[in-house]
Amino acid sequence: MAKDRESKSVPKVKLTKAEKKQLAKIMAHAKKPKHPQTTQQTIPYQRMWPDGICRVTDHYYTKTIQFYDINYQLAQNEDKEAIFEAWCDVLNYFSPSIRFQFSFVNTVASEAAFEQSVIIPPQGDGFDDVREEYTQMLLNQVAKGNNGLQRTKYLTFGIEADNIKIAKPRLEHIELDLLNHLKRLGVKADPMDGKERLRLMHAMFHMDDPQAEFMFDWKWLAPSGLSTKDFIAPSGLYFKDGRRFYMGGKLASVSFLQIFAAELDDRILVKLLGLESSQIITMHVRSLDHVEAIKLVKSKISDLQRSKIDEQKKAVRSGYDIDILPSDLNTYTNDLSKVLQDLQNHNERMFMLTFLVMHTGNSRKELDNILLQAKGIAQEKLCQLVPLDYQQEEGLVASMPLGYNPVEIERSVTTSALAIFMPFVTQELYHNSGEALYYCIERFGFDLRRRCIHADKEPDCRSDRRRFRRWRTTALVSVGFVCLLWPVC
Repeated sequence: MAKDRESKSVPKVKLTKAEKKQLAKIMAHAKKPKHPQTTQQTIPYQRMWPDGICRVTDHYYTKTIQFYDINYQLAQNEDKEAIFEAWCDVLNYFSPSIRFQFSFVNTVASEAAFEQSVIIPPQGDGFDDVREEYTQMLLNQVAKGNNGLQRTKYLTFGIEADNIKIAKPRLEHIELDLLNHLKRLGVKADPMDGKERLRLMHAMFHMDDPQAEFMFDWKWLAPSGLSTKDFIAPSGLYFKDGRRFYMGGKLASVSFLQIFAAELDDRILVKLLGLESSQIITMHVRSLDHVEAIKLVKSKISDLQRSKIDEQKKAVRSGYDIDILPSDLNTYTNDLSKVLQDLQNHNERMFMLTFLVMHTGNSRKELDNILLQAKGIAQEKLCQLVPLDYQQEEGLVASMPLGYNPVEIERSVTTSALAIFMPFVTQELYHNSGEALYYCIERFGFDLRRRCIHADKEPDCRSDRRRFRRWRTTALVSVGFVCLLWPVC
């Protein structure tokens, strides 16, 4: 019996060193959890350099620039057309090798820091009672305005490269070209270094606590053994609900914009940005090769023509007129023919767009009210905001200004259709110089800023006086109402 058992036992096989290493790797991969276990694991990038270059994946590197507003919504029709065409040229700059992302971030400003910027400190010269009264007047003006939200705009672009040495010169070249394009458009833009990008993501992850201060220094990494993610990660992420999640103490929800209209209004993005809540609007865009885009449209037209022939055959068999066809076939054929004509004869390119909106609220009721307002704006423009069911974590990752998009929901658009999401509203007239004299409120008849305007003291030099008068005239024309209080010289 013992011999039979020995004969039936499996003979021992001695594994080689390579086989043992491969087996250990397979077992480690099997034991690895499928979902992130920490908030740091949810943040997708691998490394951030001080110059602002971020390695998101093994061969994908990105940079970010911040750009500011210009007077578009208040411009005349001729000026609007000129700005629109110039913005199309900026979009056409991106080749298929460059992926880019627009981020529009609305965050709650720190009330204490903002109030501190308007307080006039006492000087001990007998006029402190006047300064105190004037400071109270400034605080009252701030309370009437809409400075509780900080609205910022960012452009993130990325390329594929084997290493940082190859990626760095090309990213810098793209950054310089974009800054020049935006300058010709009249848009002020500033490149962001690594610490500024980390501060931005820290503000996004800590929307529940606007007073949270970002404390970081590159010298702290080596002694502490921490990574940059540890300084920006939220206190917790909870993705139990398929349509909502908790980010720290804030409840959030990510939705994508489903576009039904053939033509959109250039105010849809402005309407969404006008909501009085902390939110992040993200547009991931990738350009298609021009020749392949034309081939794709032609193939779609061929499929529609084939369907049209099949419908005509069915009509003949049933004894109907062959000209009676489903209305959708004619509509789609006409739209695709127009797109093909734009691609071939006009300065149009084809892009793939992913439009995401992340809304936040302090409670479920508040979040639901904000979502209803946003859905109403989308329906007004013949669109629909659809929640990302069981993809909230992917939506949060895609909302970060890293140029990384794990949400595979795209829509093809041309250059003009992409440019219709015009990010510009009106230029800021707030200047934080530390010598506040008077704050007045921008008066607009429609839903724009209602921000406080900061007027500096009257300059002493005559040339500065003339320059300031020109600025004041421009402000009067563009804003419509500016109230300035000059000091007694």
